Amino acid sequence: MTFRTSEEEVKPMEYNKVLISGSEDHVAYLTLNRPERMNSFDSELAAELYEALAELDSSDDVRVIVIKGSGKHFCAGIDISELAGESAMEYRDWVELMERPLYHISKIKKPVIACVHGVAAANGCGLAASADLVIASEDARMGLTAINLGLNCVGPVLAVVRCIGRKKALEFLLSGELFGAREAQAMGLVNRVVPAAALEEETHKWALSFANKSPLALQTAKTAFYAAEDMDYEKQFAFMNEVFARLCTSRDAAEGVAAFLEKRTPEWEGR
Repeated sequence: MTFRTSEEEVKPMEYNKVLISGSEDHVAYLTLNRPERMNSFDSELAAELYEALAELDSSDDVRVIVIKGSGKHFCAGIDISELAGESAMEYRDWVELMERPLYHISKIKKPVIACVHGVAAANGCGLAASADLVIASEDARMGLTAINLGLNCVGPVLAVVRCIGRKKALEFLLSGELFGAREAQAMGLVNRVVPAAALEEETHKWALSFANKSPLALQTAKTAFYAAEDMDYEKQFAFMNEVFARLCTSRDAAEGVAAFLEKRTPEWEGR
């Protein structure tokens, strides 16, 4: 599928281990496509996921991005078959490649929803936690499992701790257990849990509810939220007030208010 950017028509990259699909309703699907390896990250998948997120973020046709996994599972983490005979510096560069898509999600403008089924383990759990929102099937399981192999998930836990707090994040990190979707929801790692048979339909309905909002307001809300997250409390208010004031001068804000008063559906311009 070809996506148009605001500046020019760009030929999309050729991807082997992720799939991009979408429709005219402004929701794009980014599917991890290594089902034979439970969609675990290897170097190629990690690089393609990063590039695909950037491509979708640049497209005027896309307002919401959904990440999901092909086959029976969301993502089982990192493919350990790549772990052999490297130096510490080479391993550092390698793991940075694996974790770059996780961090990048907080830097792109478009909201990202993780659609989780089966297992989301280790870097896969980190990927789900890094998404702005998470919807999971009732039978999904999530955890930071690398400790069971004599390794650890000290990168993915950074995303997890932001969702569930220090004590539970340490339990994830140190125990290597897989937690059920309902328990993960109670902790704050998952927003919505739905029956497995309804996951695809419910994910699309939820994504569409965001895609129907002003893209400018939606993207401003996300970027401002992450920008303010680590500021002092008083500075957060000053920053958010400035963001809100600027948004009030936009065409979408004027259209949204007018549509509300006139009791009609707004026609968003994205500016």
